[in-house]
Amino acid sequence: MGWQQSTGASFATSVRSGAASLFLPRHESELEVRVYIGAFKDCAPGESKVAKSIENLKNAFAGESQANRRYVAFARKADEEGFPQVAKLFRAAAEAETVHALNHLERMGEIRTTKENLETAISGESFEFKNMYPEYLSAAKEEKNHEAAWSFTVANKVEEIHAGLYSKAIEALRGNKDLPKTDYYVCSVCGNTVEGAAPREMPDLRSSEERVHQGIIECVSAVTD
Repeated sequence: MGWQQSTGASFATSVRSGAASLFLPRHESELEVRVYIGAFKDCAPGESKVAKSIENLKNAFAGESQANRRYVAFARKADEEGFPQVAKLFRAAAEAETVHALNHLERMGEIRTTKENLETAISGESFEFKNMYPEYLSAAKEEKNHEAAWSFTVANKVEEIHAGLYSKAIEALRGNKDLPKTDYYVCSVCGNTVEGAAPREMPDLRSSEERVHQGIIECVSAVTD
């Protein structure tokens, strides 16, 4: 368990070198929980405790998700500095935090049907690129924090791309179909997500070097004013 005030997707990668897998929580009987929004003083004692538990699950989910991403980053740094066993420890802990986060999310009742999950994803991505990141970017520019502004800019552009990709997926589901078979490419610097074929040049990045691999695009980009 790690930090508290952050959200983010948690993706598990196997601790075993070269392998990739997703560790899911055990399937247990689901609890249907109703959260009552409003003044808790009007709720029965049991209802108040349920609402508090849901809030705690949300906070714990955020903390575990952030811990996972931090430990993945720490593992990469340990590898760079020549400490492969420390890197392995960080990755093992990151894997455990993913298990915890998924357990919390499942018990919050926030893993629904694929159509509902897509709707949730579209709503979240849309909020980020329409509201959250523009506000953050404005503040970064005002403070002349160019690195933060760059990070917010590329994230903002990619969240809009994600919303578009999810919208295509939900249209397919409305016709009771899956998406057509395709590959997805992700830039390891800006997160740009492309379907079909890898672009030779990344949009909106002043790239000095680019290496393209199946399944992932790696590019080197300078942080500029």
